[in-house]
Amino acid sequence: MPIRATRDASLHALPKEKPRRVTILGSTGSVGCNTIDLIRRHAAGFAFEALTGFDNVELLAKQALEFRPKLAVVANPHRYAELKSALAGSGIEAAAGAEAVIEAAERPADWVMASIVGAAGLKPTLAALRRGAVVGLANKETLVCAGHLMMGEVRRSKATLLPVDSEHSAIFQVFEFDRRESVDRIILTASGGPFRTASHAEMAVATPAVAVKHPNWNMGAKISIDSATMMNKGLEVIEAHHLFGLPEERIEVLVHPQSVVHSLVAYVDGSVLAQLGSPDMRTPIAYALAWPKRMAAPSERLDLAKIATLSFEAPDEVRFPALCLARAALKAGQGAPCILNAANEVAVKAFLDGRIGFLDIARVVEECLARVNASAAGSLEEIHGLDQSARAEATRRIEALG
Repeated sequence: MPIRATRDASLHALPKEKPRRVTILGSTGSVGCNTIDLIRRHAAGFAFEALTGFDNVELLAKQALEFRPKLAVVANPHRYAELKSALAGSGIEAAAGAEAVIEAAERPADWVMASIVGAAGLKPTLAALRRGAVVGLANKETLVCAGHLMMGEVRRSKATLLPVDSEHSAIFQVFEFDRRESVDRIILTASGGPFRTASHAEMAVATPAVAVKHPNWNMGAKISIDSATMMNKGLEVIEAHHLFGLPEERIEVLVHPQSVVHSLVAYVDGSVLAQLGSPDMRTPIAYALAWPKRMAAPSERLDLAKIATLSFEAPDEVRFPALCLARAALKAGQGAPCILNAANEVAVKAFLDGRIGFLDIARVVEECLARVNASAAGSLEEIHGLDQSARAEATRRIEALG
């Protein structure tokens, strides 16, 4: 059973009088801040083991001084002195660098939020899984790059992996893990992003400022661009394949502009079960944070009468080729998804930096998939090698465009 999902409330349940000890990998990002917001509202039920952030020392130090974790880590080693100074006299250990982030993941927290953006989150997430932790996964790129490796680690260590993406959380909540043979297909919903109705010509001249303005969700820059290209939905197809054990052809995508139906599971008897809610990341985070129970969250309550209409449409794979590229990478297997992810990360950054156009993102990814040898990716070393090769090729493609 790939996720070790169960409705058994005794699994990993803590004594009522004992706070759940948590570590947040990526506490200064959007998901990390939303997780902290929820914990702040239920402070008596949680204690902090470690917090990590990439570069925002000011916010990381503020969080650490409020919640008093044993360890605070800034991934950028050049910011160590600032963090150490900010925490001086607090009794909180300060550390910096990639290895220190992995150490934070290895600490004995009951529950770990894995919300480091991109492939950089792979090693820390694996470290948390290896010690059998309950891990809330908000980093789809780790499963895209190393799905077989990660799911193998879940099985070996008897860890619990709880999806935090709203779509995969929705599926998790209505998926019959004990009767997997009764599942016909899963359906991931997509808002369509800011360019759902835009023409090819309009997207060709789109600026980063326009592309990051998601119509429904408040997210970080990288995931907002992925939503605009629909690469985010392609990455989610790959993630769903690993989480729920279904082949690519049984994972559908449906554009749903209102972002109320977060995903659906279709069963062989014709039943279709869906999870609905207002578009607020605190809902799936709360589900994972309190699992196997539920906790109160401040998300706006869903008023279907007020919404009145829910609409659905097929994705336009001509205007949004990234979805096709992701499906092709999943079908190709081996290291193709790793190449897809690495090239996309480089291309998105180049777009945000104003070095390439919006439509060039998918072009760069397509060229990298064609040019980089998608060899086996069964170990961290092989994954790292493919990742680096794809990033180098993407950089060359971007320079050629310039």
